Amino acid sequence: MRFMGTFTPKLDEKGRLFLPAKYRDVLAEGVVVTRGQEHCLVVWPPEVFDRESERQAEQPLTNKGARAYARMLFSGGDEVVPDKQGRIGIPAVLREYASLEREVVVIGVRDRFEIWNPTSWRDYQEAELAAFAELDDE
Repeated sequence: MRFMGTFTPKLDEKGRLFLPAKYRDVLAEGVVVTRGQEHCLVVWPPEVFDRESERQAEQPLTNKGARAYARMLFSGGDEVVPDKQGRIGIPAVLREYASLEREVVVIGVRDRFEIWNPTSWRDYQEAELAAFAELDDE
């Protein structure tokens, strides 16, 4: 599945997120939620996370950046199965990392999706839109 689009669901009082309806069927068996870069969260279908895990495992342990990436990715990860209403629980440590409260932004990013604090997403977009407009085949 390709994940595309921008959605603005809300977290409930228990820190659960309603998955966008168009994603629910493909994610019914579960997802992996991890820290992402730029202080967002990444939600991976298990098979996509497995590919990322394999790619990570190919990195030498002597590579300091690879070790740091693996530590951040896996130490904050959580495997979650959506409930019957299509909600996934976001652990408190991950909500804190991404500064998530009630309002969130969910963006599709090809083979995964990200969960952002709305202010952080707006700031990121503003900073990146000019660079996006200027992209060239360099």
